[in-house]
Amino acid sequence: MTKQLGGILTALTTPFDDSDKIDVPLLNKVVDRSIDAGVNALVAGGGTGEVAALSSDERLRVFDTVIERTAGRVPVVANTGALTTSKAINLSRAAERAGADVIMLITPFYEALTSAEISRYITDVAASVEIPVMLYNNPGVTGVNLDADTLAKFGREIENIKYVKDSSRDWEQALRLIHHHRDDIGLIMGWDSFIFSAFLEGAVGVMAGAANVVPDEIVGVYRAITAGDIDGARTQWQRVYPVIDAMLEMPFSQAVKAGLRLRGEPVGSPREPFLELSPEHTSKLAAALAQLGN
Repeated sequence: MTKQLGGILTALTTPFDDSDKIDVPLLNKVVDRSIDAGVNALVAGGGTGEVAALSSDERLRVFDTVIERTAGRVPVVANTGALTTSKAINLSRAAERAGADVIMLITPFYEALTSAEISRYITDVAASVEIPVMLYNNPGVTGVNLDADTLAKFGREIENIKYVKDSSRDWEQALRLIHHHRDDIGLIMGWDSFIFSAFLEGAVGVMAGAANVVPDEIVGVYRAITAGDIDGARTQWQRVYPVIDAMLEMPFSQAVKAGLRLRGEPVGSPREPFLELSPEHTSKLAAALAQLGN
């Protein structure tokens, strides 16, 4: 890989048109919105992108569209985790051929896997590609938490495993990854409300679905921190945090689409069985966004 991951990674939403098909022109606009705001990388077909509602062919179309539109401006991470090893390998190889810079690999869900099964799955999928791999630890989905020592072991023993997106919401685990295992595996924080604190502690990056909605504000926080202006970063964080906090209290993918619509960038409805955000939640999100003053 020619570009190292770091900073703000937008977990892109997936727009659908009135026929419930992927809206490629709108997806291109979503890509440009984040890049124009200065985000450091894009994530295609993740949870915020309603991956569970996409067919394999649709996932590949999302990869192709995002990679083509990005055109090398920032790295693209393709979420290729699947319920079976063979499907994850096929998606990973296709993403690599399309030009993805990194694949993101969640372990199979529905039935919680044993440690041996997880190890075999990760080892086999990582070996199927040459590009870097980001593990995706999300115990709320998989039923199994990959702890800091386990994640670090994968990073040490498998050459192309370079990162982990940790969405466990376990701050102690994040701190262990940052302070004890930074040389083994890079932490990409996977919970938007930890953006400020994760960068202060030394996380490599943060993957934020809210960056679809408030990319300029989130990038501003990161840039202030990297410039050493901690007080300025804190001021900017206090301004945008209420929006992020409101979104995390709601069905998140739906809140991202509602937030974009409220900011004048409609990207279609969620795919059923997801429903539009309720009027109550929409009003709360609108009030939070109004406080930004733009």
